[in-house]
Amino acid sequence: MPYWIVTLLAALMAPLGLAAPGEQPGRQGDFRRAAAEYGVPESVLLAVSYLQSRWDANAGLPSAAGGYGPMHLVDAAAVRAEEDRRGDEGRPLRAVPHVPDTLREAARLTGLPPERLRADPAANIRGGAALLAAYRAGGSWHEAAARYGGSEAFADEVIEIMRTGAQRVTDDGHPVRLAAHPGLAAPQRPPARAARQAECPQTLSCQWLPAAHARFGRGDYGNHDRVRGRRWIDYIVLHDMEGTWGGVPAMVRDPRYVSWHYTIRSRDGHVAQHVRTRDIAWHAGNWYVNTRSIGIEQEGYLAKGAAWYTEAMYRSAARLVRYLADRYDIPLDRDHILGHDNVPGPTARELSGMHNDPGPFWDWARLFALMEAPLPGPGEEGALAADEGGSVLVNPDFQGNAQPYTGCARKTPCRPQGSSAVWLRTAPRPDAPLVDDPGRRGPSTASVYDHGARASAGQRYAVAGREAEWTAIWYLGRKAWFHNPPEAPAAVPASGPLVTPVRDNVPVYGRAYPERAAYRGRAPYQPLSALPYRLDRGQAYALGLTVRGSFYAARSPDPARHVHVRGRTEYHQIQLGHRMAFVRAADVDVIP
Repeated sequence: MPYWIVTLLAALMAPLGLAAPGEQPGRQGDFRRAAAEYGVPESVLLAVSYLQSRWDANAGLPSAAGGYGPMHLVDAAAVRAEEDRRGDEGRPLRAVPHVPDTLREAARLTGLPPERLRADPAANIRGGAALLAAYRAGGSWHEAAARYGGSEAFADEVIEIMRTGAQRVTDDGHPVRLAAHPGLAAPQRPPARAARQAECPQTLSCQWLPAAHARFGRGDYGNHDRVRGRRWIDYIVLHDMEGTWGGVPAMVRDPRYVSWHYTIRSRDGHVAQHVRTRDIAWHAGNWYVNTRSIGIEQEGYLAKGAAWYTEAMYRSAARLVRYLADRYDIPLDRDHILGHDNVPGPTARELSGMHNDPGPFWDWARLFALMEAPLPGPGEEGALAADEGGSVLVNPDFQGNAQPYTGCARKTPCRPQGSSAVWLRTAPRPDAPLVDDPGRRGPSTASVYDHGARASAGQRYAVAGREAEWTAIWYLGRKAWFHNPPEAPAAVPASGPLVTPVRDNVPVYGRAYPERAAYRGRAPYQPLSALPYRLDRGQAYALGLTVRGSFYAARSPDPARHVHVRGRTEYHQIQLGHRMAFVRAADVDVIP
């Protein structure tokens, strides 16, 4: 074909996002054409996009930070509209700081309407390339990437991705590849003073943004408890904050509000620490878990306004969790790395009010892969047969696991998107009712906020039966079935200890508190309050960890007046349902 025809076809096809003859099809070609059009190195454009979206379009849905498309162009108007009290009725409404409106800035630079930049991946990539070219303005591409992502740490991470390279099949079904450039290195800079104060790995951009610890009213103080000496930590709890980064400073500085240890920003993965890890933050809704955990909030929403989270946030979460796990000798598994939605209600009365974040759109498998502790996949060695009496670990293919949910918008189904969870039914057929959770009001629903009939990636359950393409697990005291076809398994065979009740009607608890005799008048006795679930002989549940009962009494802002009650009663943590729970060791037998 003559050269002039090739050139003409390329000129005609570029605005439509189509590949000219001889060009690479799919999104790789979109990046190549946009890079050439705006004079941006293709590797820079690819690396910036990977750090935002892993090159996915996410069906035109917004990210946790209000960004759209492979280049994460942010619609500032939508972000301001979403900043409200959702997820916590006690959260005060805050003024929203300025958010860069990169969507409309890209529209001005390209001449394309914002609606097209949101919905058309090829146009979105062109918009991102135009922004990078404008941001360079005679400087370096590192400076352009820093302005694009909002921090020098983002630009450093762009260079790291360029150094190592990346490749994957994106959500358009085509492979995209960024070749490795091993000779690249980010500029060396001394850490800022605020970063030196924060407990973070050196590879993270961190700041120290302290939470309030002040008296107010008569006998009240907030918003966390300081601890003298070492605190035993079993868990790291991940949340989404049902809001944006802009509201964080005012919330953590309010002594009447709750607290958490860290917040991670979506657009660039920047981290702020608010409470020292040795101290107790008020984040989990369960005092026992608070006393033995570190809480990490992540910018975004469980459903409305946030269908996906940026790669920058996943990478920061992975580095922070790995750092904390190494520091406190916490195993990297789903018995110890919890979502807020896995924390049990401390008593039956409080069960229905427990939070449901980060929800089914958080990719647990992606987090564990980035922590270099990947969840096992189909056919991997070392797993036991998933027959009755063994166990399975839930791990559906996130991108292909588009479960039907409701609740992302009022009275309409959620648009199909990747999910880390599977539905659990009363019988091995797709039209069978969802299993019900006795601890929640009413029957289970398909709402994205209702996890009463869901199992999530990384959770291990005892197998209760198999029938055709369905697997049953023991769940909340009954058999629960999920579709598990061999050609696309939602779970893999797993090994690990189980517990089985020694009698019928064994109680379960939302906290592992000591027996009455352990208190000896030093702190008010905390009664063992059973949850509305009972386990019977013949059932089995995955055993996570074993602890002796303890209660930390903190009724004063002065840690010298705190009392730590340690008992002799031994408890096993089990995977009861979507949330974990505790059983007394004397009530069950352990199956190795």
